[in-house]
Amino acid sequence: MTDVTGSPDDVLHTLFRSDQGGHEQVVLCQDRATGLKAVIAIHSTALGPALGGTRFYPYESEAAAVADALNLARGMSYKNAMAGLDHGGGKAVIIGDPEQIKTEDLLLAYGRFVASLGGRYVTACDVGTYVADMDVVARECRWTTGRSPENGGAGDSSVLTAFGVFQGMRASAQHLWGDPSLRGRTVGVAGVGKVGRHLVEHLLEDGARVVIADVRQDSVGRIADKHPAVQIAPDTERLIRTEGLDIYAPCALGGALNDESVPVLTAKIVCGAANNQLEHPGVEKDLADRGILYAPDYVVNAGGVIQVADELHGFDFDRCKEKAAKIFDTTLAIFARAKEDGIPPAAAADRIAEHRMAEARRP
Repeated sequence: MTDVTGSPDDVLHTLFRSDQGGHEQVVLCQDRATGLKAVIAIHSTALGPALGGTRFYPYESEAAAVADALNLARGMSYKNAMAGLDHGGGKAVIIGDPEQIKTEDLLLAYGRFVASLGGRYVTACDVGTYVADMDVVARECRWTTGRSPENGGAGDSSVLTAFGVFQGMRASAQHLWGDPSLRGRTVGVAGVGKVGRHLVEHLLEDGARVVIADVRQDSVGRIADKHPAVQIAPDTERLIRTEGLDIYAPCALGGALNDESVPVLTAKIVCGAANNQLEHPGVEKDLADRGILYAPDYVVNAGGVIQVADELHGFDFDRCKEKAAKIFDTTLAIFARAKEDGIPPAAAADRIAEHRMAEARRP
């Protein structure tokens, strides 16, 4: 997968390049009355209606918002394909600080835009949006998932997202060290918000030593109060340099693996919940050259989308957890394919996902 960056003209040029998968549709949404500015990107509907969350974030520019929507939508196509879901990939971003501009009327206006697509895109939660927000959006749009249990939904999808990442981490340990147990291993978790805090629980239950970092001190404080044994790094930069770190888990925003972070990583495995962890093409090779095993982000963090997809057909937690547990086997299969083809795991995952999407497009 190739990241989309640059000027608006560059973004549009990338959008129509067939060698990058060619997004099917991009919708720019504006509602002056509520202040809504949003981008809805549909990358592919080859496997079914596009499914992906709504990110609410104060982008530095509208071009940056479009680029993020395109990258995230493409990532959802690959994620849904690897998770075995009958859904294509889509994503939406709302531009602005959710703590400043998010209102019920704005969410309702956004819901009307999603509804206008007639089911080609199904939305859910992402960074900056929550279950309660989806309940509001659903009042204007029936193609909404990730809703509250009292409204017929499954509730917080971060629980199964973290569970899936944990399974991917166990598979990585099995592949590298011959044992899926994380007992005695030191794991650094960058970002202990919605997903990261649940991941910390799994790691501690499995006997791992945990070091955390987060820009939000309240998030750090909640973990520290509940688990005094957890170590706290001053920031992510120092977390990734921690001596004796076995596994690094990026669980915040994308771009965590880049030209600055990869050369100083002390961990032997990278496996986390963040989307689009590779800042640009070539980072996956840099990791491999340093002997660092990378578990592709869109494979291991698919637990949440497995849950919201299941909600569309009548949610069953046990059924979803069983599907999310298979992330262990999927991750091992990717490592095996990477070894067989002599390529990094990220490239192996892309090949498998692209094959499934290509097969679905055949008449």
